Amino acid sequence: MMKKVTELTAELAAPFIEAAGCTLWDVEYVREGGTWYLRVYIDCEGGVNIDQCEQVHRPLGDALDEADPIEGSYILEVCSAGCDRALKKPEHFAACMGQEVEVRLYRPLNGSKEYRGTLTGYDQGDVTIETPEGEAVRFAKKELALVRLYVDF
Repeated sequence: MMKKVTELTAELAAPFIEAAGCTLWDVEYVREGGTWYLRVYIDCEGGVNIDQCEQVHRPLGDALDEADPIEGSYILEVCSAGCDRALKKPEHFAACMGQEVEVRLYRPLNGSKEYRGTLTGYDQGDVTIETPEGEAVRFAKKELALVRLYVDF
């Protein structure tokens, strides 16, 4: 069975990301406005700089050209996971426990589709936060459209 584009990209990117002193946060292959994007999100203690993105982009681009896992054209982007990064994998939730998150739901719950609070629990996709009022709220995996770190500018 063929590996998914995102899995293969993660494997190919691993040595370059490590060489840049970073870790892999996520890989996504998405279509936006008729163009396909292969995005590699990296993370680094103290933040990611443009040189690190470039350090991963060039050799990864060459490795992808050689492996040729994608039919058709696409744009490769290597970028920082960002301070308002989306939490998708169990390890993301584990790393961000105790931090403030923003939760978006597919359908309103008690009249609201957006919640904010401290991430206090993650169990097989279900997420629990403590609201600023001190109330614990649990969201089922199927209700969650997005969970990401909250940044107050």
